Parts: sequence; C-alpha cells; structure tokens
Amino acid sequence: MLNKWEGIILKSMPYGESNKIVTLYTREAGKMTAMARGAKKPASRLAAVTQTFTHGFFLLHAGRGMGTLEQGEPVNSMRHIREDLEATAYASFVVELIDRLTEDKGQGPNVFALLQDALHAMNEGYDPEAIALFVEWKMLPVAGIHPVLHQCAHCRATEGEFAFSFQMIGFLCHRCFQIDPYIVRITPTQLRLIRTFFTVPIQQVGSLTLKKATKQFMRKIVRTVYDEQVGVRLKSRAFLDQLERTPQLLPQKEKPQEDGE
Repeated sequence: MLNKWEGIILKSMPYGESNKIVTLYTREAGKMTAMARGAKKPASRLAAVTQTFTHGFFLLHAGRGMGTLEQGEPVNSMRHIREDLEATAYASFVVELIDRLTEDKGQGPNVFALLQDALHAMNEGYDPEAIALFVEWKMLPVAGIHPVLHQCAHCRATEGEFAFSFQMIGFLCHRCFQIDPYIVRITPTQLRLIRTFFTVPIQQVGSLTLKKATKQFMRKIVRTVYDEQVGVRLKSRAFLDQLERTPQLLPQKEKPQEDGE
C-alpha cells in the first residue's frame, strides 16, 4: 500500500553501496522504517530528504516488513540545527530518545507533535538544552513512567512543602518526608518548573530561559528516573556529557536574560 505521510527523519544509516535505511516518525502512523534505494548517491532525489532531522512529506510503500521510501518533499531541513554544534548534539539526543522509547509501527500520544515542536524550537534558536529537557520530561509516560506531580504521592495533599521522591516517582509533602530517606528538597519555583516541563506544550513556553544551575537540577532528577526506572542508555548522552565537561568546544554566544532560579 502506498501512503503519503508527514514525518521527521530520526536516523539514516547507509546500506550497501548506494542505499539508506531510514527511520522516521510520522504524524499518521507513528514510527516507520524504510529502505531508500539510491539515497547515498549525491544526485539522488532522496539524498537530501533522508538526512536526520528533516521534516517533510514522504511517499512510502508500506508492507508487513520494512517499507520502501519512494519520494520525499522537504518542509524544513533544520538548517540551523545542522550548522550549530550544540543544537546538533541536543537534537541528536531528542531523536535518539524518541527512537528508543517507541516501537516500529507504534504511535504514542502526541509524540509527533512533541518531536516537531522540539526540533522547530531548536531550529529557531531557542535554548536546545532546555528544549531537550522538556522532551525528557514529556516522554516519561511513553516510557511507562507516570510521575505524581499534582499532589503528594502518598497522602494526596496539595498544600505544604514538597520534595521529589525517586521511590514514589513524584512529590511528597512535608508530612510524608519520612517515607523516603533520599528525598530531594525543592523550592516552590522548582516545583512549578517541574510541572511546567511535564505538562505545558513547548510552543506555549515561548522564550523561557533558565539558569545553568536550574537546568542541571532538572536534568539530574529526570535522568535519575530514566536510569533507575527505564534503564535507557543513549549514545548521544555521552557526547552531551563531554560538552558539559568541556564547554570551550562550543562557540561563545550572547547570554540571554534568564528566568527561574
């Protein structure tokens, strides 16, 4: 069956002398894998449209096994992401995370919209580190993790001082702190940020900028959840860790006025 689907290329791997195997996440059918014949040839009409991060419309011949990519019409090649090392690194992390957490021919709720919003925000120059954090938090339910962030995970209280519990995977109020000896105390601002990252669509956040320490705190919590509950290890994360240790690898950019703590 021949289908025209809107999609974004998650990864593209060479196959043989002239072909590529591409994985794309489509709006209509979720994640698909397809053979792009001749796409490695520079003159191929599939060469440009099969590059990672490309957003476009794709004509696929889908069957029981791997499909065949017949044509592609690019909507956005994500040029800024390709030309900016930091954006490339975080965009690579986003597409790898989504690829690892989703099944072929499976469609998670709102995953395409999340991927599209994230890459387009990075391509427009918004903080790629913050955008990647939004994706990490919002992909938790796709990984089978549903943190309790609207009330105390134990007594259901909505008022009081709160901390984050990895044992309960959510907030505990001060009345229940004794349940988990390893709680992470959080401020009211940090609590609001966690809820924002988990619930608010990326396009509604606008140009929110965060201090480096705030992003590090948010990353520590969400990645501990992934490490302890999901067990996903991503190759792109190693490069991000390297950038964190050696920021001189990145060109200096003008620092925007920051929000948050």
